[in-house]
Amino acid sequence: MKTPRNADTEGAKTQRGIQSVEVGARLLRMLADARVPLAPSDLAAGADIPSSQAHAYLVSLTRLGLIKRDALSGRYEAGPLALRLGLLHLAQQPALREAVPHAAALAQAHNCSVAMCIAGPQGPTIVRYEHASLPLHVNLHVGTVMSLPATSTGRVFCAYLDDAALHAMWANQTSQPVWRGTLNTPDTAPDAAPREDAAFAAALDTIRARGFELGIDAPSPGVSSVCVPVLDAAGTLRLTLTAIGASGALDVRPDGALVRALREAGGAIARAAFSSTSN
Repeated sequence: MKTPRNADTEGAKTQRGIQSVEVGARLLRMLADARVPLAPSDLAAGADIPSSQAHAYLVSLTRLGLIKRDALSGRYEAGPLALRLGLLHLAQQPALREAVPHAAALAQAHNCSVAMCIAGPQGPTIVRYEHASLPLHVNLHVGTVMSLPATSTGRVFCAYLDDAALHAMWANQTSQPVWRGTLNTPDTAPDAAPREDAAFAAALDTIRARGFELGIDAPSPGVSSVCVPVLDAAGTLRLTLTAIGASGALDVRPDGALVRALREAGGAIARAAFSSTSN
């Protein structure tokens, strides 16, 4: 007599998959873990497959847009489809979901662009960008990585990130200028570490004390910004809101309407996303 199949028993069994897909996923995981572009030989070694076999997978993954190859170095990095999938995942996160309507309202009410940034491996990364109605001569878009020392957004991340996360980001931005006491005079010091310069550390203390940071005509002349953090109940930085506009038109007064509106929005997002009563 044939034994009836039990759905629960079948569900407990390991389901059959497609091995080639899983091999391709190993290559993608290598890129994700490395957080830097990798050579084909490094990818093959890390995925434990022959270089000739890895080449075929890399061609297919490139065609799909999951990875892309730098024409000069020959190294591979995450592609546009990988970015879209990552953004789709981020869109489900409570803080970003709550922030989207606030950012749109701020952009409209104050006629400025508003960037929402989260911590990425290379630094603060724009995951949503609300454009101002007036053109802004600065090349910012989803996926742009902000300089840690040279932008108001980057300095907010420096102020609130834990040491391990900050040092990892800083190491990936070693070619960036290091801020030395004034917003408009960055010096090139690739080996400097965050929070070791006394003036920079004092500036970060000021950011934490007042809850926002300004960028006046820097890093782009004629463009200014105001950035506020969105913190969870434990005080951990989850994202930032940065208003960006033409200098002279953007209200950068510490007690002005834009700073007040940004801080109120940051608080509202945090309460909605991280309060003990929210689901």
